[in-house]
Amino acid sequence: MEPFEIIIEYWPKLLDGALITLKLTFLCTLAAAIISPCLALFRVNASPIAQAPLRLYISFIRGTPILAQLFLIYYGSGQFRPLLQEWGLWSFFRDPFNCALLTFILNTTAYQTEILRGGIMGVNLGEIEAGKALGMNKMRILQRIVFPHAYRIAWPALGNEIILMMKASALASVVTIFDILGRTRQIFSRTFDFSIYLWAAILYICITAIFVLIWRQAELRLNKHILPSDHLISADDSFQSTTVKRLRDE
Repeated sequence: MEPFEIIIEYWPKLLDGALITLKLTFLCTLAAAIISPCLALFRVNASPIAQAPLRLYISFIRGTPILAQLFLIYYGSGQFRPLLQEWGLWSFFRDPFNCALLTFILNTTAYQTEILRGGIMGVNLGEIEAGKALGMNKMRILQRIVFPHAYRIAWPALGNEIILMMKASALASVVTIFDILGRTRQIFSRTFDFSIYLWAAILYICITAIFVLIWRQAELRLNKHILPSDHLISADDSFQSTTVKRLRDE
């Protein structure tokens, strides 16, 4: 089968897989975006002893492969079936999609927490002191000063994390979820045409390119109050030329 023939015949299945991939990525990123700011604040402000469980969780997530984490939740939950049934949670854990989603949420939350922690620590202390001098309470300082600046600092790294999460979602196909890679493997098992993997790769590239474009536009909007580098260069050149002219006049 020709490469274009296979994509014409099976593009609805790949599109269906792309929707599953986008759904997984969106849900896990949204959940992590809600949880990680609180955890990042805790990492910055809590005592080392209070941080110990959180640091252990983050170290475990960062130190183990995401595939191993997926297997621990998907296959490991079956070992606790009577207990999960007693708690009414077995209907959740017996669904492969839910197990994959929970794994990805736990994984990306750990990374987003550390990214935001770096952003919060990068906020100028002078601005926080200025907020206190204006009579702002702690919540208002977080809303108006800390988090806006922290997200501007962390925005590129957060975008990279989302892209990595989208590509890591391909591991969900291992537990019988028909995302892009799952559909690709299904089509290949029927046709034995290796070009379907090329089309899957192109689909991932297209999704990533669109996301990067949107994310950069959002970054520009966040930093619209900052002069572009070319304006800074022209201003610096103007300052230098004015200085040289004054020296010559003297």
